[in-house]
Amino acid sequence: MADCIFCRIAAGEIPATIVGRTDDAVAFRDVNPQAPTHVLVIPTKHLASMTDADSDEAEVALGRTMRLAVQVAKTLGLDDGGYRMVVNTGRDGSQSVGHVHVHLLAGRRMGWPPYPPSN
Repeated sequence: MADCIFCRIAAGEIPATIVGRTDDAVAFRDVNPQAPTHVLVIPTKHLASMTDADSDEAEVALGRTMRLAVQVAKTLGLDDGGYRMVVNTGRDGSQSVGHVHVHLLAGRRMGWPPYPPSN
């Protein structure tokens, strides 16, 4: 998708600090990190949100995206301390870019729930 920033990063049109890549997914450092390690992992083919992920093709893309996330976590040495993977969907789920992406977060203790409830 021509106007999607993540599609443009996957295509190499916009620079990013790439930490992993396969034919099906790309992992890169988040420009606004929320933890000492914050990597975004995206499918190379545009998939707007998890709402659109109910197909065999999306199942394969998401599986390969998650696999790359796990491989990057291992490469970055995150296994010992642990890490969190998050996928936000839609406005209320805090999805800020209309392309499915996995947040790989590590390097600090994660709380639960992730954010305090707002009234």
